[in-house]
Amino acid sequence: MPTVQLDRLLGREVHTANNRRLGRLEEFRAERRGSDYVVTEYVIGAAGLAERLGLGLRLILGLHRPSGYIVRWDQLDLRNPDRLRLSCSVTELQQR
Repeated sequence: MPTVQLDRLLGREVHTANNRRLGRLEEFRAERRGSDYVVTEYVIGAAGLAERLGLGLRLILGLHRPSGYIVRWDQLDLRNPDRLRLSCSVTELQQR
């Protein structure tokens, strides 16, 4: 399994297979497996930003249910960390 520096990906734009901008990668969800952590999902858009910044900021900004996408680990192509791209259709993503 490849290793990627998460801080290098945070805030990067994610594009669809046909080069349309989907949003920014704002949050990661990971599980502990032994002594390692493995990313299971990425959160793209305002929903990810709200997750990362917490409840306080959501209340201040009035973001009750921000929109975004939940992307499984295998739905994001990380081969070029400077140009993140979906490896599936947007219709296959879970909307938030």
